[in-house]
Amino acid sequence: MQPGTSGSDVATGRVPVDERVLVNIATYNERENIAQLISEIHALVPEAHVLVVDDNSPDGTGKVMDELAAADPRVHVLHRSGKLGLGTAILAGMNYAMTNGYDLMANMDADFSHSPKYLPAVLAGMKNADVVIGSRYVPGGGTVNWPFSRRMMSKGVNVVVRLLFRMQVNDASGGFRCYRVALLRRTLLTRFWSRGYSFQQEMLYRCHMAGAELGETPIVFDNRKFGKSKVSLKETVRSISKIFYLGMRSVFGIDKRAARERKHATRG
Repeated sequence: MQPGTSGSDVATGRVPVDERVLVNIATYNERENIAQLISEIHALVPEAHVLVVDDNSPDGTGKVMDELAAADPRVHVLHRSGKLGLGTAILAGMNYAMTNGYDLMANMDADFSHSPKYLPAVLAGMKNADVVIGSRYVPGGGTVNWPFSRRMMSKGVNVVVRLLFRMQVNDASGGFRCYRVALLRRTLLTRFWSRGYSFQQEMLYRCHMAGAELGETPIVFDNRKFGKSKVSLKETVRSISKIFYLGMRSVFGIDKRAARERKHATRG
């Protein structure tokens, strides 16, 4: 069992958290989901703050968020000019967490594919880890309403990541995660190659290179309640290409050598 992995049943009741927690949610046309999602997060983890990074959603998600933020000091919204990519939305949340003094930053989808009921278990895992992944591929985890092709692609990507990046995690592509903010300060967030869905694998790889303890706790991933998926064939191909590119850099030690050179230059 990986460090930080929870082998017990997923907690579903309200839990106290003794660290400052930010839950980061990227949105584009999620008006039907976002208010209910935030309500369920706060029902389970009342102390958590929520940051919504909205990419100028045409359906008015940003306006809904402004109203929620005005009514609740735990809710924050960052408006962006347009669709700038999932990776940059997560990076925006990470920078917000570092700037505003949070201890932990959790990231989850806006469409209820990541059920808030698993958030307490993800946060509990942080007692023994620097990153905890809500994992579909550990005992107790799984997927619902996924076509066979998508399941095979997801599992195939994870096999490739384990082989190329030498990280002993089962779900390197899952986006339901929690990061220790002190770790984020060591991961050179300005040097990312990925901006789309391959960001998840690259982020984990960079955390691994920074010496992070990685943990997993089971979740069941369910397809969205409302709205349309944002995953396109073009983005899928681009992301797989990025994973292989980064994997080759890992296999040949390019990033490790670069890190050593930067460290030596800093000392010099």
